[in-house]
Amino acid sequence: MLENIKSDEILFLDIETVPQSPVFENLDNAFKHLWDKKSSHFRKSEESAADVYARAGIYAEFGKIICISTGYLHINNGEQYFRVKSFFDDNESKLLQDFNDMLTTFSSKKNIQLCAHNGKEFDFPYIARRILVNGLQLPKLLDIAGKKPWEVNFIDTLELWKFGDYKSFTSLELLTKIFGIPTPKDDIDGSMVADVYWKEKNLTRIVTYCEKDVLAVAQLLLKYKGEPLIKEKNYKSITFPG
Repeated sequence: MLENIKSDEILFLDIETVPQSPVFENLDNAFKHLWDKKSSHFRKSEESAADVYARAGIYAEFGKIICISTGYLHINNGEQYFRVKSFFDDNESKLLQDFNDMLTTFSSKKNIQLCAHNGKEFDFPYIARRILVNGLQLPKLLDIAGKKPWEVNFIDTLELWKFGDYKSFTSLELLTKIFGIPTPKDDIDGSMVADVYWKEKNLTRIVTYCEKDVLAVAQLLLKYKGEPLIKEKNYKSITFPG
C-alpha cells in the first residue's frame, strides 16, 4: 500500500536504449535473420526487416543501454531534496558495471526499492538482461529468480495507475499532464533517441532528456502518495561537474 512506501528509500530510474547498430545492413547475417523473424510479428506486410530496424532498441536482445539515470530523495528539516546521477557511455559494459557498483553501495545502506514508469515490463528486465549479456554479476536487487511477488523490491508507477486493469498503457507524459506536474520542455522525445545517438552522436543531449524523466517519475509517485512535489530549487543533477 502507498502509505507503506517510504519516499527516501526509493531509487528512481529511467533508461535510454538504441539498436546495436546504426543501420540494419551492418548486422551479421545471423542477426539479420533473427531480426527478420522477430520483426515479422509486428511489421506490416509491405515493410521489410530493415524498414523497422529502428525499433530494435526496445528489445534487449537487439539493443543496448546508453544511459541509466537514477534519482533519490532525501529530507532535511522537513524539506524534500532530489539528486540525480546518470551512468552513460558508448561502452555498455562499463556503464553497467558503474551502475552495478552504485547499486550495491546504495542498497547496503538502506532497504532500497527501485521505481520506474513501466519498469516491470521494460527498465528492470532490460537492465538485468544486458548485465547478463555483458558477462557481469547480477546485483541482488535485480536477481528476482525464485522470489515471491512481495519479496521483489520493484515499484512501477504505470502498474500503480492501472489498479489491476491491464488492458491499456498510459504514458508518463500523459500522467504528468493530468496531474499538473510541471516538466521542462523537452527538445527530444523517445522516438528521436536513436537518431540523436547514432547520427548526431550527442549522448549528452540524451542524458539530459533521461534525467527529466527520472524527476517526472519521482514527482508522479509523490502525487500518488499525496505528498508535496519537489521544488525546482531542491533539484540537482550531479552527473556533470558544475
